[in-house]
Amino acid sequence: MALSLYQIAVDARDPRALARFWCRALDWQVLFEDPEEVVIGPDQGTWPGIVFLAVPEGKTVKNRLHLDFSPDDRDAEVARLLALGARRADVGQGEDVTWVVLADPEGNEFCVLSPKASLVE
Repeated sequence: MALSLYQIAVDARDPRALARFWCRALDWQVLFEDPEEVVIGPDQGTWPGIVFLAVPEGKTVKNRLHLDFSPDDRDAEVARLLALGARRADVGQGEDVTWVVLADPEGNEFCVLSPKASLVE
C-alpha cells in the first residue's frame, strides 16, 4: 500500500496538558515536544501516533472525527479515565447503547466500547 496512517492531529489550547492526559490514558510516552506541538506514541518506532497542535481557540462543537477504544473491562476503563480527568459526554447516543461517550479535558469526544470479547460475537 502506498498510503499509511502516520499520526492523528488534534488541535489543543494546551498541547502539553492534553498530551499528558492521553499519555496516562493510553500508557504512551511523549516522543517530541516544543511550544507549538507535542507528539505522543507507544514508542519511537511505532505509528500511528497523536500530535497535539497549539491553537488559540477552544473547541466549540461536536467532533466530526473521534476515537473508539475497545477495553477488556469497559466500566473499569471508564472509571479510570474519569479519574484521569475525562468527563461524560452526551452526543445524542441515547440510553440503550453498549458504549460510553467521554470527553478529554479539552472536550474532544471519544468512545469506550463494550469488552473486546463481545465485539467478535
